[in-house]
Amino acid sequence: MTSTTLHRWFSTPDDAVAQLAGAGYLAQEETATAAFLAGALGKPLLIEGPAGVGKTEFAKAVAASIGAELVRLQCYEGLDEARALYEWNYKKQLLRIQASAGDASWEETHDDIFTDEFLLTRPLLTAIRREEPTVLLIDEVDKTDVEVEGLLLEVLSDFQVTIPELGTLSAVRRPFVVLTSNATRELSEAVKRRCLYLYLDYPDAEREREILLRAVPGLEEKLAQQIVEMVAKLRELELKKAPSIAESIDWAQTMVALQIGDLDADAARRTLGVVLKHVTDQERAVRELRLAAAKR
Repeated sequence: MTSTTLHRWFSTPDDAVAQLAGAGYLAQEETATAAFLAGALGKPLLIEGPAGVGKTEFAKAVAASIGAELVRLQCYEGLDEARALYEWNYKKQLLRIQASAGDASWEETHDDIFTDEFLLTRPLLTAIRREEPTVLLIDEVDKTDVEVEGLLLEVLSDFQVTIPELGTLSAVRRPFVVLTSNATRELSEAVKRRCLYLYLDYPDAEREREILLRAVPGLEEKLAQQIVEMVAKLRELELKKAPSIAESIDWAQTMVALQIGDLDADAARRTLGVVLKHVTDQERAVRELRLAAAKR
């Protein structure tokens, strides 16, 4: 078994703040501390929170901040071992068996076809086998079936994968592992026990305004403040899908593209499709805009 080495990701939480900012991600103190500890301790980091608060972007920023490769496993209902870990290239194996028919014993053929040449690596195994700095993003893990969590335990505990035909493959360089969850279901205690935990919520108004000004060139501070305030009001409504940070940025870019300098009720109604993607949400928002206008 090969010993696993730890890569030095961030020297301190303050260093994490600086490096993530350099990658375009404004990390709060708790987020920077979690990033530092995940790297220093070599433990996976589970990030929970509403959709669109920057969980996936965090993993991308960690990778970008030090030039590491990002390996992403997008989770979904029905995900299985063949899509998460590995599978064998059966067509190629069959061709090799046909080519060697009569020339070798079954034992020799078996040993020949179960080698790296016929192994199709999927994200988990790919991240384990990489010798360069790697960020493994296991995205939206709560969308998988509970049984899939069992596939993750060996990776999260020992950073290794067992393949019956090849044995146990251990990481030479331990990846920086980020799991994200929108908390649509409770994850198993076994998974949580192996991870550090961070909850990300929507940023406060000042932080979101700072994000918009950094992300959208040409955006005026007054308009940024109006967008932040309007988005905050929309998030207070009972919507199917509240606006994410990314959609706030889209709205700001829309205002700049349309050369709108004031986000009044009319401008908001005309561009609601940028931030609200359900017609019922748009209808509710329009009603609220009308009520607000009537009170003035």
